[in-house]
Amino acid sequence: MKLLEGKVALITGAARGIGKAIALKFASEGANVAFTDLVIDENGLATQAEVEAFGVKGKGYASNAANFDEAHQVVADVVKDFGRIDILVNNAGITRDGLMMRMTEQQWDVVINVNLKSAFNFIHAITPIMMKQKSGSIINMASVVGVSGNAGQANYSASKAGMIGLAKSISKELGSRGIRANAIAPGFIITDMTAALSEEVRAEWAKQIPLRRGGTPEDVANVATFLASDLSSYVSGQVIHCDGGMNT
Repeated sequence: MKLLEGKVALITGAARGIGKAIALKFASEGANVAFTDLVIDENGLATQAEVEAFGVKGKGYASNAANFDEAHQVVADVVKDFGRIDILVNNAGITRDGLMMRMTEQQWDVVINVNLKSAFNFIHAITPIMMKQKSGSIINMASVVGVSGNAGQANYSASKAGMIGLAKSISKELGSRGIRANAIAPGFIITDMTAALSEEVRAEWAKQIPLRRGGTPEDVANVATFLASDLSSYVSGQVIHCDGGMNT
């Protein structure tokens, strides 16, 4: 039997990158997968088709995760279409980097809204559903910079530290109802976002990583699969670093 056989997962921001890798890994383990992105364009439709190729149900929903009402509507639509939600992965995220002295209010607000408020929106919408089911796994995508901080990323670091605090608090609040909440803190992961960096910068990053390589979206997806499955049935309120030993 596959690790997520018959479970329903909802993943935010999953048309590409780490979110897509998680969607495909979950599907390969038997989960039916609902996912969101700002728009469901050719990337979203391709992700949906790749999910369905595993013989499970897949569907993409156009939604601004930072919008409270839209998040609640998506959750209602997913329950209507899939019947239940067993796993929530709060993956939607952006960066707007800049030194504090030059950071605008807009740069701060948009990162906090997309990265952190979106997680609140979806957890708020999903809580009564999981409480009724008396089960559920909530996974917040944090970052090593949410633990250690990073110059030039005060907004991003603060949002990711918030994701950790949110997961820990929810684990204590909802644990008695059989609901688990954890966070993953990826390090330097090779995605479209990091591919834009120069070869020199990426090589410098690799030198700081004990495993001497950047991670892949699939590396993160494997950790998410562990947290989503019953293999982690007694793991809650934790932050799992997926960073090649970088933040040890």
